[in-house]
Amino acid sequence: MSAIDELRQTIARLRGPGGCPWDQEQTHQTLTRCLIDECSELLDTIDRLDLPHMREELGDVLIQVIFHAQLAQEAGHFDLEEVAREVNEKLIRRHPHVFGEGRLETSEQVLTQWEVIKAGEKRARGAAPEPLFKALPPRLPALMYAEAVWKQLGRKGLAAESGVDLGQVARIAAELEPGALGRMLFEIAAAAQSRGMDPEGCLRRHADGLVSHAEQRAQKAAATA
Repeated sequence: MSAIDELRQTIARLRGPGGCPWDQEQTHQTLTRCLIDECSELLDTIDRLDLPHMREELGDVLIQVIFHAQLAQEAGHFDLEEVAREVNEKLIRRHPHVFGEGRLETSEQVLTQWEVIKAGEKRARGAAPEPLFKALPPRLPALMYAEAVWKQLGRKGLAAESGVDLGQVARIAAELEPGALGRMLFEIAAAAQSRGMDPEGCLRRHADGLVSHAEQRAQKAAATA
């Protein structure tokens, strides 16, 4: 028996008759905070390149995956095998340059192809067309959200029309290195706190404004086409 199968049996035992009262009470909803906490602890070990503790934290994240699969299996929805099979098939399907014909040379080409294949899969399922901006996780931290919005603006060819000062971005980027970036972001957070301002909220609202502006321009362009 593999270690994964043993872990699955352990979690099933904890959930089953004579198991642990805490584990038996859990639902998908009650476990969401645990998932966030475990992912945060894993990210901390990655930032520190603490490989022994990274192994431990990866295990804690794996518990969350298997626990949710166990809950779904108990309710008759799906099990861990189906989760693994579906994601494996998706990986193969979205990497035709590895598992099929053709070759790609850059990671940017890979990402572009991934989005094209993904959009085709959604059309085949009869899903609604992709909006100008793909949906981003609602709990994404504001800095990661802003980065994702900027990346999508670039991919859609909308960076120059976004209202962002591209010259300023280029000047900052030319001199930027990790230590300076960390110091700059910390100083901005400290300055915001001293003024009683919420940097997370300000950044998120600004990024939301860029998205709204781009979508309005796209709608006007479509209406006049």
